[in-house]
Order: sequence, then C-alpha cells, then structure tokens
Amino acid sequence: MENRKANILIVDDEKGLRIGTQRLLQDEGYLVDTAENGASGIKLALEKDFDLAIIDLKMPDFDGLEVLRVIKASKPNTVCFIATAYASYETAIQSTRLGSFGYIPKPFTPEELISQVELGIKQRKLIVDSEKLKKERDENLLEIASEKSRLNTIVKSISDGVLVVNRVGEIVFYNYAALKYLNISELKIGNRAESKLPKKILDLVNKILSSDKILLKTFTLQLELLPENQLVVEAACTPVPHPDGSILGVAIIISNITQFKQIEHIKSQFVSMVAHELKTPLAAVQGFLNILLDDSIETDKEKEKDYLNRSITRLNGLKDLVNDLLDISRMELKTKIREIEEIHLQQVVQNSIQMLEFEIAKKKISVAITLEKELPVIKADVNEISRMITNLVSNAVKYNCEGGKIFIDASAKNNYVWIRIKDSGIGMKPEEKSRLFTEFYRIKNEKTRGISGTGLGLTIVKRIVDSYHGKIEVESEFGTGTAFTVYLPINTN
Repeated sequence: MENRKANILIVDDEKGLRIGTQRLLQDEGYLVDTAENGASGIKLALEKDFDLAIIDLKMPDFDGLEVLRVIKASKPNTVCFIATAYASYETAIQSTRLGSFGYIPKPFTPEELISQVELGIKQRKLIVDSEKLKKERDENLLEIASEKSRLNTIVKSISDGVLVVNRVGEIVFYNYAALKYLNISELKIGNRAESKLPKKILDLVNKILSSDKILLKTFTLQLELLPENQLVVEAACTPVPHPDGSILGVAIIISNITQFKQIEHIKSQFVSMVAHELKTPLAAVQGFLNILLDDSIETDKEKEKDYLNRSITRLNGLKDLVNDLLDISRMELKTKIREIEEIHLQQVVQNSIQMLEFEIAKKKISVAITLEKELPVIKADVNEISRMITNLVSNAVKYNCEGGKIFIDASAKNNYVWIRIKDSGIGMKPEEKSRLFTEFYRIKNEKTRGISGTGLGLTIVKRIVDSYHGKIEVESEFGTGTAFTVYLPINTN
C-alpha cells in the first residue's frame, strides 16, 4: 500500500452525501468508487479489491449490516465502517461481530471523516502486513527473531489491549492500548500482575493459573473502571498452553465497550421515562372511572361530565404521546415514507398560524410575520416541515404571556434558508436550555404549571432538522422570551 493510492468504496443512498464524500476523499489523494444502494455496493465490492468500505446503515434495498456481511465473507481483509445517524447498542454489537472496524456518526465533519479513514488505512496496512508476514513465513521460513519483531509491531498497534501474564504472575507482554483501557499510567515487563491489574481481572487470571486442568476456552468479564460509565472494558482471559500440557500463562484481551454501555444506559433511561409518562395519565383516568362506577359515591350530572372531560383530556395526551413516540421511532429506523417536493415556507408558516388560530386568540397574542420576498424554495417532505414549524409556533404560544407577541422571520443566507420564531414569553434558565432537546424533558417551574405537553415536541423538531443536514439554534433569557432559529439547506435532496 505504500507505493499506491488506497481504493475506497462508498455505499450510500443519499446522493449529496455520497458525492460530497467522494470529492473530499479524492482531494486527499484516494481512489474512490461509489454505489447508490446495497446491491450496487455488493456488486462493486465483489468485482474489485477495496482497501476500505464506508457503508450506510439504512438503505432502501439492503441494510448496511447485510452489505457488510457479504463483503466480509468474500473480502475479509477489506476494512469496513458503518456510517449512521442513529447508532444503537444492538447494531453496534451486530456490526462488530460481522467484522466492522468502527462507526462513523452522521453528520460528520471533513476532519472527522478523514481521521477515521486514516485509522482504517492504517488497519488495512496492518492486515496486509500480517498477510505478507504469514506468506513469507510459509514460503521462506523466516527467522524466529524477525517474525517476533514484526509480530510485536502488529500486536502493539492493534486497537484492543493485549497483555500476557506468565504462570508465576509476571507481566511479560503488553501493548499501549492495554495501558489506556486499564487506566494504567506506568507498566514494565516483569511487574507483578497483582500490583497492576484490577482485582476482578486478577482473580480470573489466578483462577486459570491455579486450575489443575487446562480448559482451552476464554473467560470474559465486564468491568467499570471509571464511574458513571466513563470507562467500561470487557476482559477476555485465555490460558496459554505448553506442549507438555501445562499452563504457560494467560493472555488477556481488553476491549473498550464504553460507547456500547452508554447507549445501553440511555436506552434503559428512555424505557423508564416512557413507562412513567404512560403510568400517570392512565392512573388518573382509572381513578375518574372508578368514581363514576362506584354506586356509593353520589355525583351529579355536571360532576360526571367534568370527570369524563378530564378523562378525555388525559387520553388525548396519551394519544399524542404515542404518536410522538411512533414518529421518533420511524425517524430512527428511517421507515417513514417521505414525499420530497419543492416547498415554499411562506405557505407552511401561514398554515401553521391558521391551525393554532384559536389558541393564539385565546391568549390575545399578536403575531408579526416578516418573510423575505422570493424566499428560495427547499426540497423536503411538506408534512415534516409543517410539523417542525407547528411545534415551534405551538411552543411560542404555550410558553407566552397573556397578550404577548410572536415574531416569525425568514430569509436566505449562504446556502441556507433560515426561519426564526421568537416569543415574548417566560424564557429559560441556562440549565434548562442545556437539556432542551432531551426526550420527555419539560421545563418545570412556577411559570409552567398547567402547561400540558408530551416533552417530545422539540426532540422531533431536532430529529427533522438533523435529517435534512440542517441546524437549530436557541436563544433564551428567563422572564424575557425565547427564539428558535432553524437553518435548512437550499439544495436539500
């Protein structure tokens, strides 16, 4: 690889991202082929030997995991990355098992992409070197010293930590990744394992070394080395056998699973929040119905009607919550069917204002709309853009003051159309603003009592904006008001 340019394959159904990535990598001196879907990607990968493949996780025909499986089965030495905007613990585990070298989160900056590609090229070089060493050894019977030197170079460069303890408990080999993942600042060959290894790993090593019978299998454990999932590793301990049947020592492979654990923790929190949000309104409805069904409690018609109205309000809230959750799920899985068309923001804004006309009039709020003439059109799904603007305007109404004001401005700047929705409402404190787009997060203070909502509206707004490679900015001052500014690319595909 040192005397030729690296060959890279990009498999992605997003045309703009695919072409942009191709140009970026070509400017860096790489040879780049592209495929617009999974089938084309598989065909190219089987016809040609690529050093690197960058595969989109969600595509209309084959998903990225299937493309990864086929490529690795036929070309196991191709270094593959999965590119996705919605990584999950399950897909991370699956892709790793299928041979993915890593994740490239979308959207990525040129620097992030190039950094990952460079790591992948280094890994490819290590694989090629390893294959070359194996071939040289088989064909030319390399000297042991030379082989050992090259093997050490390869092992010390791999991403997982490697550490070997001999049968008397001394550390006889390690690479730099082992120091990093075990959070060890200093280590020397010959150091006693008990002075360097975490207790749980040491106990497993001692158990293997003290066994009367060699069990040629790997023992694994997971260990949190830094609190709050800042560093979590998986240690795989395997006995090293001697030809005479005794144990020479134990090889320990340390894998960093911090990211997977963090995703798992977020998933657990999400399930807990959903359960809590469903439980409260269901309990309230059940309470009202129990009162109506209890013959020992006398209620007049007016009271019964009030209980039923409250139950309907709670059930409508539940329906909104379920719909919001379904929308978020569809966005993550990319199963929501989009109808891309040219959209004029002026019409979308007017429709949103008309939809919320009753709520605006009820709070005597004035709305000032200032849109640039001949505002450029954008290409997007009109239902998603309408949902985005309606959610922002709805918040501007909900969290506004009686007789307050809403200002809606839109213009074009560089390659973006921007729209700003500003209110004169209660505003936010800095700590509230930092958690704004978190699922189920709702600002709770003396000024927000009685304001209903699912806590998912702004999460959906953020997902929609991100899906079009846009951006959203928030300005807010407690007691003064809040402004949301959304930037959408003019040439959105």
